[in-house]
Amino acid sequence: MDKKSIDRIVKEAFSLGKKALAEPDAKEILRLSSVPVPRSVLVKDVTGAIEAAEKIGYPVALKIVSPEIVHKSDIGGVALGVRDSRDIVDRWSNMILNIADENPVAMIEGFLVEEMMPRGVEVVIGAVKDAQFGTVVMFGTGGVAVELMKDVSFRLGPVDKEEAFEMMGEVRGYPLLTGFRGDTIKDLGAIADCIVKLSRLVALTDGIKEFEINPLIVYESGVMAVDARAVLG
Repeated sequence: MDKKSIDRIVKEAFSLGKKALAEPDAKEILRLSSVPVPRSVLVKDVTGAIEAAEKIGYPVALKIVSPEIVHKSDIGGVALGVRDSRDIVDRWSNMILNIADENPVAMIEGFLVEEMMPRGVEVVIGAVKDAQFGTVVMFGTGGVAVELMKDVSFRLGPVDKEEAFEMMGEVRGYPLLTGFRGDTIKDLGAIADCIVKLSRLVALTDGIKEFEINPLIVYESGVMAVDARAVLG
């Protein structure tokens, strides 16, 4: 973990009066913590988005970047599987209209053009500083249904790898990671590594109150943090 660089990002956000980190900064902190993240480029206009997509390679994801918009999908702030430059223009225009309707006063920092990752099993990892208990670490079934399913387990952090494996085994969705209905067994070790790293990141970094990866996509080999948010405090 590159703590010096992480502290610099958090300190700069505080100096700008931010209460949360936008997705690019949250993902940069994950990268500095050796958590895999997709290739991405932050752009300001549709021309920049097209150039970034051509550099990354289609298909791509297009996302609104705003520390004030927590659930981007809920307001039409995410476009997945963008196929070409014409598709970028169309999806960009629709996104602008959606945001104008749903949250017209939100501060927009730009748009994130990101490589599309293959499908896998989606899990969520989070950690929060609690005034009474210290760092509390969470693992669960991920994706858009996480708040509905509430299939999660908790530990006091920072956790070690053995505790991370225990957390995984406690959720109802655990069979999805272990070959459910003939599917491949997923990389449990990579998930455990991410749980340990995120728990240490929050426990050891002043200024980060809460950090969540949702989803962390899990494959037969490796994982990828495709969305992340961090609350400061």
